[in-house]
Amino acid sequence: MQTLKAQNPNQMGAWYMYFFDTKFGESQFGIQGDVQYRNWNIMGDLEQLLLRSGFTYRPKNTTIKLTLGYAHIISGALGESNDTSVESRIYQEALLPQKIGKRIYLTHRFRYEQRFVENQDFRTRYRYNLFMNIPFNKEATFQKNTIYAALYNELFINGQQDIGDGRTVEFFDRNRTYLGLGYVLNPKIKFQLGWMNQKTNAQGKGQLQVSMHHNF
Repeated sequence: MQTLKAQNPNQMGAWYMYFFDTKFGESQFGIQGDVQYRNWNIMGDLEQLLLRSGFTYRPKNTTIKLTLGYAHIISGALGESNDTSVESRIYQEALLPQKIGKRIYLTHRFRYEQRFVENQDFRTRYRYNLFMNIPFNKEATFQKNTIYAALYNELFINGQQDIGDGRTVEFFDRNRTYLGLGYVLNPKIKFQLGWMNQKTNAQGKGQLQVSMHHNF
């Protein structure tokens, strides 16, 4: 079995991310997406450039948000090589928020991806992410100047294992566990700084994560 390029387990990576979300006036429709610059190291060795956006729909009288979107991903090779590969990805997503008590905010994210990776056969992937945010200094809401704990765990499962030319991937794709701190600058902008560990069947790798979350 031929596997994909392994990451360097001894090198801390870094992801710099911008997330946006907006509604079209008072309608149930909107747009959300993100731009992510991912490095094999802290800065300068491109792992991935990810551009993703989708149309959202919020059913009336619910807190559910549904998304149909597209992502364009450029992946770089580890080390000094300038080789890159390109992926086009269509995805469908459902976000289901939940509140426990006064301070625990959960969000369940279900995502189904159709992946068109350069020099590989078409394949799909299933993802489930459980987010948890817990404010420290403001009760019940994320007001201006709120500091909060941000945690998540995401599981990835491949829909197909054969990717062409005798190459295969594992049924279990990866798992991500994140621990971070967030700060609410104002009702529209939040920042997070944290650490994420990404594990595959082969190994694990730590990632510094810096993100801005923008609702407008």
